[in-house]
This record gives sequence, C-alpha cells and structure tokens, in this order.
Amino acid sequence: MAIPQPAIMLPRELQHGTIALESKPSASIHYTFAKGQGLQKGPHRLVVFLNGLMTDKSTWLPVMAAIIRDNQGSGYPPLLAYDRFGQGLTDDQDPQDQGRQPGRGHDVSDAAQDLHQLIIQVCRDKLETTTEQLWIIFVANSIGCVMARLYAEWHPGSVAALLLLDSMIANSDFDWWPDPDSHDFDPENLPADVTAEVLREQRAKFATIFAPNAINKEGLDRRNVAELLPCSDRPLLRGPGGGKPLVMVVEHDAEHFASEGLKV
Repeated sequence: MAIPQPAIMLPRELQHGTIALESKPSASIHYTFAKGQGLQKGPHRLVVFLNGLMTDKSTWLPVMAAIIRDNQGSGYPPLLAYDRFGQGLTDDQDPQDQGRQPGRGHDVSDAAQDLHQLIIQVCRDKLETTTEQLWIIFVANSIGCVMARLYAEWHPGSVAALLLLDSMIANSDFDWWPDPDSHDFDPENLPADVTAEVLREQRAKFATIFAPNAINKEGLDRRNVAELLPCSDRPLLRGPGGGKPLVMVVEHDAEHFASEGLKV
C-alpha cells in the first residue's frame, strides 16, 4: 500500500508500470520512470531513487515532478523510482522468500542485486544503452543508503554521486537509548520530562521498528547489515573514470524526526 501524499498533478513525463526482473521472472515490481530531456552531451546518466524501510516510491514523486517542472527547456536526466518486493505498489513478494520464515528471507545484498538487474533492463529497454555507458546518481533514504553503498562497492566506476538522506548507520545495533534496567543507570541524568518508564517504553518501541532483527512488512532481513558494511568510511568507492564519486550526507532534522516518530 502506497504512503499517502499531498495531492499534486504529476507531469505526463512520469510513466508508471510494472517490470519482471529477468533474474526473478515469476514476480514483478512497480516503477515510475521519466526518460529525461536534453543533456545529450557526455555519458548517459540515470538518477535512481531508493526507498527507506517505512516509505515507498510515492514519497519521491513530488521530487521527480519538481525536477521535471523546474528544468523544462534546460533539460534533466532520466529518473527512476521503484518499490522493492513486498513494498508499496509491488504486491509480489521476493520469490526466493518462498518456504522461509517470514522476515528471514532476502536481505539487503539481494535487494542490491535486484537493483542492478533493474538498472540493466531499464538501460536496455528504455535508454537503449548499457550499464557500461552509464553514470548512476543515487538519491537514497535510510536502508536505501545501504543498498546504494553496496551497489557502488560492487560495481566500481558506475556510480557518479550518492545523496544519502537520513542514512541508516549500517554498523549499529540501534541500541542507543540508556537502559533504565542497567546496574549503572542513574535517573538523575535524565531530562526533567523523561522518566525511567518513558525511557523503557521508548526503547521497546524503537527496537520493534529499527532493531536489525525486527521483522518488517517488506520481509527484508537486516540482521547482516553490520557484517556487509562494518565501517562507515570503508571500503573506498571508485566512481567513473577512476575518481571518487560525489557523496553528500543529509541527517535527520531532530525535531521533525521526533514528531514523525510519534505517529508510527
């Protein structure tokens, strides 16, 4: 089910459809694509939007619409957003999850491989090129940032830039809150409006959503993320031409994130 968004008129350049990955032909994923306009000089470029864990591609539609509207005449690159298996408008579950315990099937490495297959098919069928002739720009949120980093690591020279929004801390178990049941816990260190019971409830709520072993609607197994990306600054990524890709990280607005968290 798609995340409700403010009503906007989407430009006709945005195409919506489903595609069956050739690596998993028994299931289809839903995508939104714009072929781009102008920008004929230089290598082919593709901007790929990667969803977080609790959002789907509908969150990117206003962004894609704004890029198209603000760059009529001057040009913009092709744009691609999609819903992973079990997410948003993609009703199909990952075929490799069949027979496995719910939430303990495909992981982020599988999702990154699916992403590569999707890009291969989009390049061939919609851009009439190959991944070897492509510069990829990732705009990723949360767990999508992990997939972007893995992709850039596994396909050196292909990713020109990564915009990482509210990036998941891959090498963390997300146990950040003080434990009121710990032997060295001191309630005197708490803010005036926070009690041990409030802290205990918040820890439990946070763990049910963000802990690596928490099961999510998507069925994405995140227990091995810290093993896949144990360091925040390694491995070094190689962009097109052997240089470094542009990397920009944008963190949570603390107050907005807190208010949104109360709605979950």
